[in-house]
Amino acid sequence: MDDLRAHINKLREDFSQGILTEKDADANPAEQFKLWLQQAVESRVTEVQAMDLCTVSPEGKPSSRIVYMREFNNNNYWFYTNYNSRKAQDLQKNPNVCATFFWKELERQVRIEGKVTKATAAESDAYFNARPFDSKIGAWASEQSRALTSRDELEKKVEELKNKYTPENIKRPDFWGGYIITANYYEFWQGRKSRLHDRIIYTQSDAIWKIRRLFP
Repeated sequence: MDDLRAHINKLREDFSQGILTEKDADANPAEQFKLWLQQAVESRVTEVQAMDLCTVSPEGKPSSRIVYMREFNNNNYWFYTNYNSRKAQDLQKNPNVCATFFWKELERQVRIEGKVTKATAAESDAYFNARPFDSKIGAWASEQSRALTSRDELEKKVEELKNKYTPENIKRPDFWGGYIITANYYEFWQGRKSRLHDRIIYTQSDAIWKIRRLFP
């Protein structure tokens, strides 16, 4: 264990993949995100759609987890979940969230802050209907964030649902659907040598995006 601690303490990575200047940054943060996302896809970044979603409970306790961004349009970003989950309970009382993308291969990070609203039933239906059958069954089977007595209990429930539904008749459960993050803040982080990273932020003022640089 002591050797592991020493190993972690000594780990260093000097970033050298790119730079980000105010001149290079698009005036529209949604377009800058789209550009970086496209470059991440072209670079075959693993799980490019994965984002660390942070919510805060009514008691002020933060909680984060990895979810998938499934759609984006302008400054809106969609993800889907169980409406009875811990994240959903947080969002019901406090709609403010932070979502962070980390694309290791490009030494880049994007942080998006904003407020969430529920997606429409039609949007949630469309996404649910496009999922594989087993994923649809999973949405029905999981009482997300609730205590489970054993793995066997979950697998038994899955089998029962597979006997009940077919790919043709399964519908989206009412307790499952989408949320939309509407961004009001962005930070684009590009790793640089000697920890002198580039940090470009976008803040809104009267519907106008302002670009600034932060100390690394």
